[in-house]
Amino acid sequence: MGEILRRSLALALGVGAVVGAAFVMPAAASAAANSPITFTQTTAAGAQSAGDPDTTVTFTVSAGGLSMTAPTGADLGSGLPGSTLAAALGTSTVTDARGLLDGGWTATVGSSDFTTGGGTADETIPAGDAAYDPGTVTTTGTITIVSGAITLANAAAAVVTGSASDGDNSASWDPTETVVTPAQSIAGAYTSTLTESVS
Repeated sequence: MGEILRRSLALALGVGAVVGAAFVMPAAASAAANSPITFTQTTAAGAQSAGDPDTTVTFTVSAGGLSMTAPTGADLGSGLPGSTLAAALGTSTVTDARGLLDGGWTATVGSSDFTTGGGTADETIPAGDAAYDPGTVTTTGTITIVSGAITLANAAAAVVTGSASDGDNSASWDPTETVVTPAQSIAGAYTSTLTESVS
């Protein structure tokens, strides 16, 4: 009888151990299921993360000026009274370094009368007897050019106009001046001053 009790007790203990294990395992699984999930954020090389500082970088493009150059002298040759004299004057150049958006400029030309000797009325040929032709205009940069020949006068007149420019630009031309000498011209070396300007 005592032997039977010992076996029954051992069997009961074994069954209890198995049942206990069955209940312990779900508890462990439940604990794992309820554990917090941790995400780790990685940043690729060269990319910015939320905490990286920003630096604002600035620079300035300085504006230059608007200028014009032209030859200091020119000789139209010689001829008898009533003849036509003409020659290229040399290169005139407008340089626009103002760096404008949709900029523009106008080159003008005016001339004094041609005089010789004492500059009396008989020794004067009016500026209006001469013409100025810019001819072909070559450019650099972005600029739209309109040009044309004019009859010279004491007052300045537009001869080359630049428009719709973006940034720096330049324009150059080698103008021809033509003078028709009157039939009653007094012999002598005539001089005038040709004034070119840009604005």
